[in-house]
Amino acid sequence: MRIGFIGLGTMGGSIALNVLKAGYELTVFDLRREAANPHIAGGASWASSIRELGANSDVVLSSLPGPPEMEAVANELYESMHPGSIWFDLSTNSPTVARAVAAHCSIKKITLLDAPVSGGPHGAKSGKLAIWVGGPREVYDANIKLLNSMGDEVLYIGDIGAGSIAKLVHNCAGYMVQTALAEAFCLGVKAGLGPLELWSAVRQGGLGRRRTFDRLQKQFLQGVFDPPDFALKLAFKDVTLATNLARELGVPMRVADLTRTDMVEAINRGWEARDSRVPMLLQEERSGVHIQVSKEAIQEELKKTP
Repeated sequence: MRIGFIGLGTMGGSIALNVLKAGYELTVFDLRREAANPHIAGGASWASSIRELGANSDVVLSSLPGPPEMEAVANELYESMHPGSIWFDLSTNSPTVARAVAAHCSIKKITLLDAPVSGGPHGAKSGKLAIWVGGPREVYDANIKLLNSMGDEVLYIGDIGAGSIAKLVHNCAGYMVQTALAEAFCLGVKAGLGPLELWSAVRQGGLGRRRTFDRLQKQFLQGVFDPPDFALKLAFKDVTLATNLARELGVPMRVADLTRTDMVEAINRGWEARDSRVPMLLQEERSGVHIQVSKEAIQEELKKTP
């Protein structure tokens, strides 16, 4: 199998080296010729253009900055890849763009799958990457060995665009949590705790010991908020005490104030005795979605991963 790799930046360069180490015949291209030096030294071939790479590859992998770059590459690959060729785009992309490009590719009998990665530069080097793949299941299955050479948590999640949706949700949630953590942590420091002592303390609490998205499984995914693990009225008291302290100290708490506002709305609906996570239902209403997954299905999913 002839593999072509486009984009040898911080992430792509390391991923391409792992593909090469796995024994694949690899051709590479980047706007900077020098970025390919480690790959060529390891036995890869250099393509002088994207079209040359596409014409000489059975499977193309691309790791690009974003949608404009991916669309520009697509314009070159349309004209060069052979019918029956496969393209996995590893970029963080727009699902709308991925679907549009895939539709255009299908005219040429080229199959595009969006397969964004998560794990950062260190994960790209070590192969400790999550890869979320959207596209035809049979193409995913036929190329799982190649995908496993790049990441240790490869997951098929649906049709084209699904990988990009998962990546955007993951990254957006991460930065939202980051903002909330910065806000609450600054409150603790201004209240008199040393940063190291505070960090050491909170990372051992209930929140600190759980993976971020594990918090969704019991109440939110199942749509079950009764009986409560911890009542909303008690959580509201805690958040109110924290925001009161912040006002005393002159610490802005925009995320906490928004959280408290949702809690007030939920309490005004008579939900104060329900689980403290019940304000999440407000966002379901605003979004026009209904989420309810059976406990059994969640348990089966948990068995798939450590």
